Amino acid sequence: MDNRFSNIFNLTEDQAIALLKKPLNTEDGTSERYVGAAHLINFPTERAINALIEAIKDPDPALENRIARRKAVESLGRLKAVQAMPVLKSCLADEDPLTVENAVWAIGEIGTEDESILEAIAELLTKPNQTYRVIIHTLANFDYKPAIAKIEPFTNDPDEAIASAAIASIARLTGNLSQMDRVAEFLQHSNINARRACIQDLIDAEYYPAISAIAKAPISVVFRLRGIRLLAAKGLATNKISFAEIEPSLDRIICDRPQDIEMVHEYDQAPSIEFLIRELYHTDFGRCYLAGKTLLEIYPNESTTALLQTYAEEAHNDYGAHFHVIKLLGLLNHQPSYDLIVQALHNTSPQFQKSRAAAAIALGNLQATQAIPLLKEALNTPIFELKYACLLTLEQLGASCWTEVADDQHLLIKAKANYKMN
Repeated sequence: MDNRFSNIFNLTEDQAIALLKKPLNTEDGTSERYVGAAHLINFPTERAINALIEAIKDPDPALENRIARRKAVESLGRLKAVQAMPVLKSCLADEDPLTVENAVWAIGEIGTEDESILEAIAELLTKPNQTYRVIIHTLANFDYKPAIAKIEPFTNDPDEAIASAAIASIARLTGNLSQMDRVAEFLQHSNINARRACIQDLIDAEYYPAISAIAKAPISVVFRLRGIRLLAAKGLATNKISFAEIEPSLDRIICDRPQDIEMVHEYDQAPSIEFLIRELYHTDFGRCYLAGKTLLEIYPNESTTALLQTYAEEAHNDYGAHFHVIKLLGLLNHQPSYDLIVQALHNTSPQFQKSRAAAAIALGNLQATQAIPLLKEALNTPIFELKYACLLTLEQLGASCWTEVADDQHLLIKAKANYKMN
């Protein structure tokens, strides 16, 4: 669990509890109760847990209190507070669907073998306006087979993310993966949320035939790489898949060329270069990849000037567009951009992490042998995708370093190194 931002206000336990108990009619009571509930995850004590339980028991229907209660439920889940199970079970009958959702999630985090609780969660599938995806996932994680009949109708839900979860959960609960190709098909859905959601379902069902489709899906490299890494870790550990079967897809994701993506969008006519540059800022990476591919195909000569201009104006400070600009400058073999790409390689801001791996690959596309020392230095990183990208580029530039990472902490780097050496 990532707790980097969990105590940004630097509150003590006493201060957090005091905020949680603050009367609602005080100024700014909304955020203060919520802040108190959020920050008690830093204190796994009886006192903190009891304060969170008491907060949930406050029946005040005011929105401010409902928000605080939801957060208190989540915090108990994060604290894995077994003693909170009775109050969490009572939350399953709450009138607020978001409180119910958090209660289901929290029970999943804490764990239980109480059949009455699992049945109460399953029963939620018969109630309207619930967060069905979370409920279905939780039941599958508990391997609660009596829920199969209640999950089954959701396999054809009009909400693709819910349908995906239901199909994958039925597969997990029955051991029958025959319908999992339907989940893999969501990787090419026009709805970005459906594309993103189904990756988790493919991971949960350990559906290894989807690995190559994940690599080519028009989704952010972060989602695809997470999917491949988690599937690979499970598959290699159980000998259900070999590294030779994983390698092409893994390399394709790290290199992340728009030409290798299976697009879900298309243009009716050739767009202007100005339109394509704006598309690089879109939150749907499917549209970004299509724009990048089109820039390379239609405007190979004009693109570098447009990319450098948008970099100077906005992309230097927009981590999504920054990533695409760096990558495209490499694919365009724009040698004058060498210094800018090296700058991206060394950018340690967390939000620009994707761009560092893109920069390493771009240096390979530039055939920049002068960057070999910089790439070797970057191998000291704990960031998987940056390290893997540097290793691919060093090999491309004739300075292979696979033997040096034969015992790497990252499973797939170690597997690749041993695969290369055998």
